[in-house]
Amino acid sequence: MKKLDDFRLNLGKKEYVPIMLGGMGVDISNKELAVEIASLGGIGHISDAMICTITDRHYNTNFVKNKYNKYKQYASQKNKAEVQFDLKEIEEATRLHVEHTMNEKRGEGAIYINCMEKLTMNNPAETLKVRLTSAMDSGIDGITLSAGLHLGSFELIKGHSRFRDLKLGIIVSSLRALTLFLRRAARVERLPDFIVVEGPLAGGHLGFGLEDWKKYNLKDIVSEILEYLRDKDLNIPVIPAGGIFTGTDGIEFMEMGASAIQVATRFTIAKECGLPDDVKQIYLTAGEKDVEVNTTSPTGYPMRMLKNSPSINSGIKPSCEGLGYILDREGNCSYISAYYDVKAKGDKNVSVQGKTCLCMHMKNFKCWTCGHYVYRLKDTTNLASDGTYPLPSARHIFEDYQFSVNHEIKRPPLS
Repeated sequence: MKKLDDFRLNLGKKEYVPIMLGGMGVDISNKELAVEIASLGGIGHISDAMICTITDRHYNTNFVKNKYNKYKQYASQKNKAEVQFDLKEIEEATRLHVEHTMNEKRGEGAIYINCMEKLTMNNPAETLKVRLTSAMDSGIDGITLSAGLHLGSFELIKGHSRFRDLKLGIIVSSLRALTLFLRRAARVERLPDFIVVEGPLAGGHLGFGLEDWKKYNLKDIVSEILEYLRDKDLNIPVIPAGGIFTGTDGIEFMEMGASAIQVATRFTIAKECGLPDDVKQIYLTAGEKDVEVNTTSPTGYPMRMLKNSPSINSGIKPSCEGLGYILDREGNCSYISAYYDVKAKGDKNVSVQGKTCLCMHMKNFKCWTCGHYVYRLKDTTNLASDGTYPLPSARHIFEDYQFSVNHEIKRPPLS
């Protein structure tokens, strides 16, 4: 009976266990989790989402405070056009996070960084270029381009010395998105090294419409993309993601012609994961009816999360002066607009319906994004006598994917 361990992912001259950790921000796919996945022979991801917050948290920097002090006079203004990131600080923050992570890397696996195009930061092209080039300079094994079409991303870094040899991949949710990306990539004569195909059951931001996601199936999208690549004689590894909950789920995609799987939801409750332990317990107690797809994200993308997420209908005051990762090139954000519209009504208890301050809530682990199958997490561990669920290690989860058969899930032993 086949196991995922019977397959290998080949990227260039290197071979990996065909399991890739999804790049969950902010600091959920953290250094410890990525290092552990790589040590087991897979590909771990860190995320550069809100990179200055991450470095302040772990490496004793003061990037957020410095930025706030510089722009605090704009705190009461609706438009934040004057609030700009210092590109040198973005470069330094990325360098710190990547170097600290890579210095701890061990084993035969790899560590990539997930880079979201939708973190526009009031200066989309320049901040994206700095994030990408700094990660490359700092020794990252690969970059996964996410949350956007990234039509110009290859052109931003085409002059870098590592552009041809670094592993570069793209996340898409449709063949159309892939063909648009490939057409632009052809201008610099550089194909992606891998394609992550993210389906409608994934967590966080989705590449589908609010209602459209229900009409699609990951296997159908993967099949269409595999057929397209065969027809075009393009040998690019395809890595399905979203709703792959067991090793057997993964084998079904491998037998279709996929090269690996990307998984995330089950690792949200790993001991090494960056989510606070009390939030992990909330994920473990979630039911199917507790999950929703909504449009509260100011990015414009639908987002899957738990219905009891504190970010929903919150009236928290934005802090773009210190954060401001979602500001567009004109210094606007849909949450800020909604917040000040509510404030103008004079209500003492501000509740912004329909939008969330993504920066503040992600920073504080209050936006509980999740995969569709979060409600199955309780079936992957045991209920202890005190009513809590012991947290499995990343190794346990990884090896369960790697060696399980017949959709079986091995629960960790009670201590």
